[in-house]
Amino acid sequence: MGIQVISFRCVLKNRLGRILSSTFNQDVITQSSGPRAPLGALAEGLRNLHKGERREIFLRADQAYGFYDPEKVITRFREEIPDVGTLRIGDQVIVESSQGARTPYRVIELLGDRISLDGNHPLAGQDLIFEIEAVDAREATPEEISESNTSAPIDSRAILH
Repeated sequence: MGIQVISFRCVLKNRLGRILSSTFNQDVITQSSGPRAPLGALAEGLRNLHKGERREIFLRADQAYGFYDPEKVITRFREEIPDVGTLRIGDQVIVESSQGARTPYRVIELLGDRISLDGNHPLAGQDLIFEIEAVDAREATPEEISESNTSAPIDSRAILH
């Protein structure tokens, strides 16, 4: 089989078998920009999946969301962050650099007039197990393949929620 469109149930676990999330993902294109793309190894692991098939895909941290990078933890003054009065630990904020780049961060600590933010993915540094059950699988159309070339192969937000 070539590039597919699949719908699947996914139970995401850490290396110790603890369930992190359970989702249903509909009409996912299995095309990947290679194993180094975000969750590219997962897209590769989904190749040639058949309706009704169950598959367990193990990804090392470097194949999933990368290793935890302590340099992605920053501290900012409260006045630098919009809507600071309503922020709680775990909330996401967008920080704009002096060059205009917008980067998502999670609030990890509120310290008086400062806020600590983490730019790592919440699952960075973790080996992950994806338990997959294919509900539907078919060949992708040329139009679907063309459209998928402009987006990530797997939407990591869908896997987590």
